[in-house]
Amino acid sequence: MAARSLRAHLLRMLLPPIAALLLLGALVAYFPSIEPATAAYDQGLIDVGISLGTYIRTGGNNFWLELPSAVDQVLRRDSYDAVFYQVLSPGGEVIAGDQGLPPPPIENADGVVAYDTVYRGQSIRAVAVPAQCGGAACRVLVAETTVKRKRLARDILFSTLLPEMLIAIATVLIVWFGVKRGLAPLARLSEQIKQRSPGDLRPIDAAGTPEEARPLVSALNGLLGEVAQASRNQQRFLANAAHQLRTPLAGLQAHTELALAKPLPDPVRAELAQVHEATTRTARLANQLLALARAEPGARGNAADVNLKTLAEREADQWVHQALARDVDLGFELEPVSVQGDEFLLREALANLVHNAIEYSQRGGRVTVRTGRREGEPVIEVEDDGAGIPPAERERVLERFYRVPGTAGTGSGLGLAIVREIAAGHGANIVITDGAGNKGCRVAITFPHG
Repeated sequence: MAARSLRAHLLRMLLPPIAALLLLGALVAYFPSIEPATAAYDQGLIDVGISLGTYIRTGGNNFWLELPSAVDQVLRRDSYDAVFYQVLSPGGEVIAGDQGLPPPPIENADGVVAYDTVYRGQSIRAVAVPAQCGGAACRVLVAETTVKRKRLARDILFSTLLPEMLIAIATVLIVWFGVKRGLAPLARLSEQIKQRSPGDLRPIDAAGTPEEARPLVSALNGLLGEVAQASRNQQRFLANAAHQLRTPLAGLQAHTELALAKPLPDPVRAELAQVHEATTRTARLANQLLALARAEPGARGNAADVNLKTLAEREADQWVHQALARDVDLGFELEPVSVQGDEFLLREALANLVHNAIEYSQRGGRVTVRTGRREGEPVIEVEDDGAGIPPAERERVLERFYRVPGTAGTGSGLGLAIVREIAAGHGANIVITDGAGNKGCRVAITFPHG
């Protein structure tokens, strides 16, 4: 299913009914307003018809209209519309007025009749008013064009719709901001979860959360608890396995070293050397698994102030012996810089970087360890002039147990994965680039500005 916006869904649910109600309100207000106005105009025509009826004269069987010209001008004077009238005898003959004025649709109807018709190509509103002609009944037709009626209808419509439109706009804004404000706790909850580190599996505080969102928070807390428990079980297994392996491996390594120090036949020495190398490699793998268990989310210790220069200096002696064993020139460019972090994990990350650089450097190569600041941010950097890592592989080598195809050596593919986990746990970035002169590899861990 396509992703749906809760805000858009609420607006779609709320705005159409509100718009329909406002439109209905406008119609309810419009029609009751237009009918009295129309009736008032009709009454004006009726009054003119009654007035004209008073000017009808009779003599025998003759009927005529004695209407002074001044009165005729007054009756026809209108600021917006043309006024027409016609006086009919009891027999329906035209006594006076405008010829061809359409009669009412209801013939011989008693009383006043109001109707709409067309005269001389114009829409008109007309009334038929009975008038007394001696002992008979004449009829007076009075009509006018509909300019002022349409103008009045437009004015009433605008005066009705304008407030409704303003109310509609205000309602839309109120609903929009009301929905936005109503969803603000969910947005804050989302930001709170987004800002958490992968290792922060603490339950979400439900204080201030709307009642409707509390089942969601409760479900998330349950899921976080299960993930935290699974993470602890995995870390416990790795730590226990690594600890159980370290003791026998250390004993085996010591015994092979002692055996290699004694006079042995060459075939036996070769076999024993392979056992010693495999034991050393397995012991390192066990140590890496233990470090990985500590580096994973949920297993990190409390952060403390760690001086990266001091950290490197403490481990320098061990690294120098590794470098000498492989005839690698190990150099240090150390400047004092402090970060907040776990000293054990930072030492493990730096040890993995140095070990990889020495392991994959050619004999006579160079490895440089640097600490300091770059653009104001603390950084650890290890650079070598070995074969390097192809750009296409630099993301993949950070994955667990991945090694670049064709790479020499006996590594397990865990070193850089451990470094990545430790860097992520400290909010740091790890970047792999070419070394100086586009030779070798440079791995830099940049920490947040501190």
